[in-house]
Amino acid sequence: MSGFAIFAIVLVLFVIATLIAGVKTVPQGYNYTVERFGRYARTLNPGLGLIIPYVETVGNKVNIMEQVLDVPSQEVITRDNATVTVDGVAMFTVLDAAHASYEVANLQQAILTLTMTNIRTVMGSMDLDQLLSHRDEINDRLLRVVDAAAAPWGVKINRIEIKDIVPPKDLIDSMARQMKAEREKRAAVLEAEGQRQAEILRAEGHKAAQILEAEGRREAAFRDAEARERAAEAEAKATQMVSEAIARGDMGAINYFVAQQYVKALTALASAPNQKVLMMPVETGAFIGSIGGIAEIAKQAFSEQAGASGNAARRGGAVPPAGSAG
Repeated sequence: MSGFAIFAIVLVLFVIATLIAGVKTVPQGYNYTVERFGRYARTLNPGLGLIIPYVETVGNKVNIMEQVLDVPSQEVITRDNATVTVDGVAMFTVLDAAHASYEVANLQQAILTLTMTNIRTVMGSMDLDQLLSHRDEINDRLLRVVDAAAAPWGVKINRIEIKDIVPPKDLIDSMARQMKAEREKRAAVLEAEGQRQAEILRAEGHKAAQILEAEGRREAAFRDAEARERAAEAEAKATQMVSEAIARGDMGAINYFVAQQYVKALTALASAPNQKVLMMPVETGAFIGSIGGIAEIAKQAFSEQAGASGNAARRGGAVPPAGSAG
């Protein structure tokens, strides 16, 4: 083989190698930076890209997908001098491959260091109770600070999450005792409140019962007074009738009234629950006289009725029969 043929073969192989070296395939989710004589020239996006062989080279292959960065555990001293162990996770996305490649030497290490430093700063400015109960607030503050600091690197910090906050064991025991005491306190307060409500309800019920009882006594007293009033009116009317009889000289009515009261008094004495023997230091003749007065009244009434009947009969017999002559 002649020298020209060898040269031609070598030239063809060189051209083929040059073409292969100038064609770059960028996978999805990556950006390639292109350097021309060591200086940044442009960025190749996903797909088929061309560079000038021997003049341009691929600088950095930058992952533009969202990446997760694990933040290792570290101890943090809170504002009230409590030491806690904290770890977390950071999620970021590269927006500018050139800045991520040439503005910072080690992007992931820079983000990790920045995140850990700000965790100590943010959590160190809070009390332990606030630290344990305001985790969302801590995440938001960390995100704002770290994202602003990483912006010149062409990076967007999407999220920073605190995974775990672990206080010392003795502090955990103290917190457990505090929580138990707080719950017992709330239970005692609720029990006292329940007793208070029960006492109030019982007092209101007792008050309502007393009011109803007083109203009942008032109604009963009103009815008793009305009954006594009517009895007094009847007694007054009877006394008036007796007085009128006395004024007319009707001794029978007087005897009947006295005998009636006498009999009532004897009945009351005889019906006493503890009365066994009735001693009557009264004259038998007076009692019989009273009964005689009652009999006299009855006889007089019957004689008056008989006389009225006879008079009526005589008046009927004095009328001459029809048709008789003198």
